[in-house]
Amino acid sequence: MRTIRWGIISTAKIGIEKVIPAIQQADNCEVKAIASRSADNAQTAAQKLGISHSYGSYEKLLADSSIDAVYNPLPNHLHVPKTVAALKAGKHVLCEKPIALDGEEAQKLLAVSRKYPNLKVMEAFMYRFHPQWQKAKSLIANGKIGRLQTVHSVFAYYNDDPANIRNKADMGGGGLMDIGCYCISLSRYLFGEEPTNISGYWKIDPDFETDYLSSGTLQFAGGTATFSCSTQSTPHQQVEILGTHGRIVIDIPFNAPPDKATRLWLYKEGNRKEISFPAVNQYTLQAQAFAKAVIADDPVPIPIKDAVDNMRTIDRFRESVGQK
Repeated sequence: MRTIRWGIISTAKIGIEKVIPAIQQADNCEVKAIASRSADNAQTAAQKLGISHSYGSYEKLLADSSIDAVYNPLPNHLHVPKTVAALKAGKHVLCEKPIALDGEEAQKLLAVSRKYPNLKVMEAFMYRFHPQWQKAKSLIANGKIGRLQTVHSVFAYYNDDPANIRNKADMGGGGLMDIGCYCISLSRYLFGEEPTNISGYWKIDPDFETDYLSSGTLQFAGGTATFSCSTQSTPHQQVEILGTHGRIVIDIPFNAPPDKATRLWLYKEGNRKEISFPAVNQYTLQAQAFAKAVIADDPVPIPIKDAVDNMRTIDRFRESVGQK
């Protein structure tokens, strides 16, 4: 096997506009089918993206024996149920973040995945595949900023559309789940450990009943991480990483553009060094890495246990603000 044949369950915007075209650019991937609850929507998406097969139900796509792997960008409350269904159908799964609604549901997915040791499951935190993050991680590991002390991240956009799934509590909406999960993930990624203590604050939209502003502090054995995320603020994102002898600033940490160069800055001893990276599509890099693991039967770059631990950290944030 040299090419992984993909099936996409859902015509979600992120898939249509970003992930599917990126998968199609990967040299070890082929997008063969797309499914929707509406046959017309599936056919329209297939024609737009040059996909050969379309299905009017997710079940029909999962029954297609020619599909090797499934990309699941469904609303959050369907991540685990449809990922489990795909595993039972013999498909590898790349599932959008957050992997589940909470840690308990994520743990159930982990338990199911262990029943299918020949199948791969990975949470789609695409940012980790971008060279700017791999460089930041290596700078820290090589002591270029001294000992890592603290990380601060901000991620915000404005969306007050009541029909949007991000504003629907029963679908797992809210800022913490949609974008705060990135801030928590990157903090755990950089420290390489789980937080020992978590304290949080959030504000809930009275109509949507979802959080539109969440801020938190994660305490690690090696330092701290602070973050703020918002779905009703001016669009902005940035990460600052401070060590004992320097700091790193990542300008576009999450939605790095696929067609433009990106950069980070290393500040040390009164000097600023700009480190630039050629334009790359982090979604393509993610698909290639996942497909490579499938083809070689190697572990996926982001193990499902990492996804469980991220959800458990989100649970602990919720507990800190009084939600069980």
